[in-house]
Amino acid sequence: MNVPEIEAGAVPEDVFLLDVREPDEWLAGHAPTAVHIPLGMLQQRVDELPAGVPVYVVCKVGGRSASATAWLNHVGREAVNVGGGMQSWAAAGRPMVADHGGRPFVA
Repeated sequence: MNVPEIEAGAVPEDVFLLDVREPDEWLAGHAPTAVHIPLGMLQQRVDELPAGVPVYVVCKVGGRSASATAWLNHVGREAVNVGGGMQSWAAAGRPMVADHGGRPFVA
């Protein structure tokens, strides 16, 4: 399967970013503009993703997002895996927000 990848620090600012982590991971910290659809719900909710534009997919370290990217490309969407996931995102100093009111972190 096709799994194109980009480093977290190289993800352009204005892309559609899909976070496929679990709800507790999302609540701990996520990219401000990301859309949250847990991997287990992706097949049912794929129509919520924009058609005709690349979807950049992120998880914690890159494994789940690679699976999601492969599946999305397989069903005719254009998807790119964010290598290293949110751990690399945070290490690259990319912005993060948390839904728990405290300092965001990668869970």
